[in-house]
Amino acid sequence: GKSHMEWIKPYRQKINDLDDQIIDLLVERTKVIREVGHIKADKDIPAVIPERVEEVRERNAKRAEEQGLDPELIRELYTRLIDYSCNLEDDIKRAKAKEDIFG
Repeated sequence: GKSHMEWIKPYRQKINDLDDQIIDLLVERTKVIREVGHIKADKDIPAVIPERVEEVRERNAKRAEEQGLDPELIRELYTRLIDYSCNLEDDIKRAKAKEDIFG
């Protein structure tokens, strides 16, 4: 008969494929964040808008919960993701400010 590892192999492949898609989507999401960062820098809009942070996190937590996924996990993930996004926007803003001064 098949060994345990052989039974698990196709599932591992499925998980790898899904992980690849997750990373690809995070890359796409980050590209959009960068674009927004540049627009915010040009128009002097603050990088962090607390109501929007809350809205993004809760929208995704709710959507997860509706589909039987732990909303706390999603809240934690999005807290990290949003932190990263805000820092990215801040960096873009700082770089633009430098350009404006020294450019």
